[in-house]
Amino acid sequence: MRRHARALVAFALAAGVVAGTTGWVSGDAQQALTGPPPGSAQWRADRALGTGLPDPERAAPADVAEFFAGLSAGERQLLVVRHPSVVGNLDGAPLELRYRANALALAAEDDPRYRSLAAPGRRILAFDPRGRGQVAEVFGDLRTASRVAVVVPGSDNDAGTYDRKAAAHGAPPGMARTLHTAAGPGTAVVAWVGYTTPVGVGIDAATGGLAEAGAGRLTRFTEGLTADGLPGPAVFCHSYGSVVCGLAAHRLRATDLVVLGSPGMRADDVAGLRTRARVWAAKDPTDWIDNVPNVRFAGLGHGTDPTDPAFGARRVPADDARGHAGYFAPGTDSLRTFAAIVRGTATRDGARGPAVARALDGAEALEGTQAPADAQALEGVGR
Repeated sequence: MRRHARALVAFALAAGVVAGTTGWVSGDAQQALTGPPPGSAQWRADRALGTGLPDPERAAPADVAEFFAGLSAGERQLLVVRHPSVVGNLDGAPLELRYRANALALAAEDDPRYRSLAAPGRRILAFDPRGRGQVAEVFGDLRTASRVAVVVPGSDNDAGTYDRKAAAHGAPPGMARTLHTAAGPGTAVVAWVGYTTPVGVGIDAATGGLAEAGAGRLTRFTEGLTADGLPGPAVFCHSYGSVVCGLAAHRLRATDLVVLGSPGMRADDVAGLRTRARVWAAKDPTDWIDNVPNVRFAGLGHGTDPTDPAFGARRVPADDARGHAGYFAPGTDSLRTFAAIVRGTATRDGARGPAVARALDGAEALEGTQAPADAQALEGVGR
């Protein structure tokens, strides 16, 4: 009898999740792309330098960085030419080599979906054509930036759809570009489509399998940035991307975790994320994600709404954003606040405008603290 009751409860919760948003059952099941980059077998067998090369799957990004630091310019260039697909996706390799390697890989790619990625001047930090394709692109000068951000998107994103023209500020490059423009000089933003995302709002979007695989890839990617001497990033996680970030949170070397339009982070509260990063959350009143039940049962659902005061995140105002993809729209309070988070200097440099003031004061009010002086408003980044 007890087993029967539990089955009914599970069914009811599952039905609630499935019915929580229009078209939930329209998604197709996806197989997560994991493992080392294409061409890794040839890389492992290469003895052109008279020694073995770091294993793309097992070598830590810090070890990869140390290996490349010991090579001459000629040896580095040799590896780029011989193994562009490996070097272009090898976390810990110098970003300049990765840009060059991915330009070569894209020039040799026949798939018309990726033609636009090969345009001169683009800074492609990762490119993997397998499956639906994965890509990461840099906006700004990552090498000289004092502040860095990474944007992690949600469902229906891959290398093939990356350059779609619709929703200019809602697609990954649009999010990263508008955030970089708003954050200004001295910053760089990476649009990271480096995991297999759900398609539509099917069972993949309601479960954590793809997010688990993505969390490992995101962790390694951010480790590669810091191993290459770059600052720890602020990580912005949209929709299902916030599930990825929630599962990766305890391993990410991030100053801030910012979730927007989140169905949940697979944690009951900020403490459950086990992160030293500051955690921020945004949800606008017209976002359909609000119709998704915040449950987590029998593998379905992603848990507490991060904008719920009980979760404990700092609240980013988003009342003037529109829809699920409107958080990076120019002129919105949410984008202004995101930019302030990236800069980490919104109060120190006296550039605190009215919208940002409302954003930060709202976060402080949520925490039940008195608004600090401008010089202290962003104190403790990364603690």
